[in-house]
Amino acid sequence: MKIVLVGYMASGKSSVGKVLAGSFDCNFIDLDEYIETKEGASITEIFAQKGEIYFRIKEIEYLKEILSLEENIILSVGGGTPCYGENMKLINTTATAVYLKASIKILLDRLNKEKKNRPLVADLSLEKMTEFIGKHLFERAYFYEQAKLIVKIDDKTIEEIVVEIKPQLV
Repeated sequence: MKIVLVGYMASGKSSVGKVLAGSFDCNFIDLDEYIETKEGASITEIFAQKGEIYFRIKEIEYLKEILSLEENIILSVGGGTPCYGENMKLINTTATAVYLKASIKILLDRLNKEKKNRPLVADLSLEKMTEFIGKHLFERAYFYEQAKLIVKIDDKTIEEIVVEIKPQLV
């Protein structure tokens, strides 16, 4: 069993993934953390020192590596991961993709609270962030919507989301 959580940044992929992995008694892997460990640098440092193309090449390499593991895993991927190359096709052919779908309002509230940890939105005003999220979601929805399971997460706790997802994966 391989489950890949996709969705926009701050949609709760890592938080839900950890609890979901615990409920299935399997390993949880966060792709960004995996890349940082393998590369010995943060995502921000990789982008700054080696550029986005290098990062995307490594992202695909490590995604394939994780999805080829002979174990049950819950994997959360970066918000952009499904949108590059053949990543979403790879995810759908090797795992069950779950899209954690959040409204712009929820994403805006969450990202505004953690701006300092989110380089893509750190310097944006509330108005610019709303526009940025809306544009990004519009561009990425095509990929996210290819997931086998779509779960709306607005106004739900992590536990409620896991309870909704789990029976659909067994």
